[in-house]
Amino acid sequence: MSESFDFISASDRPALIACSRPAWMDTVKTVLQDLGYKIHAVAAHDEFSTRFSQVAYQLVVMEELFAANTPEENISLKSLQTMPMGRRRHTTIILLGDGYQTLDPMQAFQQSAHAVINGSEVAMLRPLVEKAVADNELFLHSFREVQSRIARL
Repeated sequence: MSESFDFISASDRPALIACSRPAWMDTVKTVLQDLGYKIHAVAAHDEFSTRFSQVAYQLVVMEELFAANTPEENISLKSLQTMPMGRRRHTTIILLGDGYQTLDPMQAFQQSAHAVINGSEVAMLRPLVEKAVADNELFLHSFREVQSRIARL
């Protein structure tokens, strides 16, 4: 299967979506497009792994049961959770699932994500994504500033 080449410029805001539920996928795509993200949607774990290793995504929105029957079978989530922080620090990771309390920081921490969103609130996704991204940018602002200064030396 031939995959089309998709150019990412320095001004693009790339986002990766990994959802198995078509309704959630459609909602997430619509919201992220409205927020100005350049979207890549994946349907399988190997595609997620390949894409994530090739592009510095600013945002990843993943369903807890992406291509899996149980959270333990979600290979993509497991790979993000065990990935060194340096490789995923540039990305805001949002996890969607029915068992989460929306924006609960402890549940997000337990899942190695920046935010968790309950599936019943996917219809109100836009402000939740905006808050998660803003919180992550604020939290990592000092780190990124120092990293930028060091890179200029």
